[in-house]
Amino acid sequence: MKAAPSDQQTYTKIALTSLSAMVAETSTFPIDLTKTRLQLNGESLSLSSTCSTNAFRVAHDIVRKEGPFGLYKGLSPAILRHLFYTPIRIVGYEHLRSSIFASDQSIPLSGKAIIGGISGVIAQVVASPADLVKVRMQADGRMVSQGLQPRYSGPFDALNKIISTEGFKGLWKGVYPNAQRAFLVNMGELACYDQAKHFIIQNHISYDNIYGHSLASVMSGLSATALSCPADVVKTRMMNQGASKDGHGMYKNSYDCLVKAVRNEGLRALWKGFFPTWARLGPWQFVFWVTYEKLRRFAGLSSF
Repeated sequence: MKAAPSDQQTYTKIALTSLSAMVAETSTFPIDLTKTRLQLNGESLSLSSTCSTNAFRVAHDIVRKEGPFGLYKGLSPAILRHLFYTPIRIVGYEHLRSSIFASDQSIPLSGKAIIGGISGVIAQVVASPADLVKVRMQADGRMVSQGLQPRYSGPFDALNKIISTEGFKGLWKGVYPNAQRAFLVNMGELACYDQAKHFIIQNHISYDNIYGHSLASVMSGLSATALSCPADVVKTRMMNQGASKDGHGMYKNSYDCLVKAVRNEGLRALWKGFFPTWARLGPWQFVFWVTYEKLRRFAGLSSF
């Protein structure tokens, strides 16, 4: 039995989003690694011993201590994550948009924001184990630079050790701050890209081409970063902590992590890694959306 045209289009979109996400993730992964290391900086230090640092210094230290390939520590689980995360949120957003609103209906920004947030939460819950492995492996590089033994030799070793020491449910450690961040990121990213692109085209600022896609992606990257950075810091720290001998971690829950970060490092700690986060979201979205829109056109699909 042949698949219906709508089913074929869905499969095509899933394949195209996965391919576009792999290209974007590989291109911008060093920035993501720098952001993660920067967010973890200071969590094990007291307020008096916390030294100031920045993204450039962190990136320089990674290359100096681990070599150029150290910038790609954790790339394989990151790509694996996007094989689930990106198709679900992108294709899911488009399906929800077409299901709830008529094709000729003007969709309000609030409606797009809610749809984007819901799509992001569903995608992140599914992809959370791969995201956990990615964060742990990125943090391992910092341990090596400090002369400590890394916890994991690879992504599958990380999966096995997490399950054996923290249980199967341990793969979803930090899923709540993860889902919160996913809601905020996709609320800002998908809704803003969708709204900005249509605004740019309707007001004749640019056509539906690489220039319009670039401008829309930069605008959506800024809004997504501003909304999600605090949740991203909490998510990174919650997912990085392992179980101690007594079965307890550094943080009891997301709120406890938020309070301790502000108390020990100040309110600005919640926006640690803002520049590398935006510096990654901007190029990531540029590469992803330009690639995805071009591939959709080659495949005979309409613009997003």
